[in-house]
Amino acid sequence: MASVRLIADEPRIVPWLGPEVVVEPDQVVEVPDEHADAYACQTTVWELVGEPKKTTTTTATAAKRGSKDGD
Repeated sequence: MASVRLIADEPRIVPWLGPEVVVEPDQVVEVPDEHADAYACQTTVWELVGEPKKTTTTTATAAKRGSKDGD
């Protein structure tokens, strides 16, 4: 799960988090890793607080593959 903070000035209804979920300004919520990009691209509304675990794992896996190829 990734963490995002609402940086907009007004509360937002976020249907992806459940029916009628309202997020308040400066509130941090967890979102599924596969949805993190949908929040992060809205730079005037959301701020990514924690990197999605999937992205970190993918980066580590790619680095390992690169070192094996060079051996």
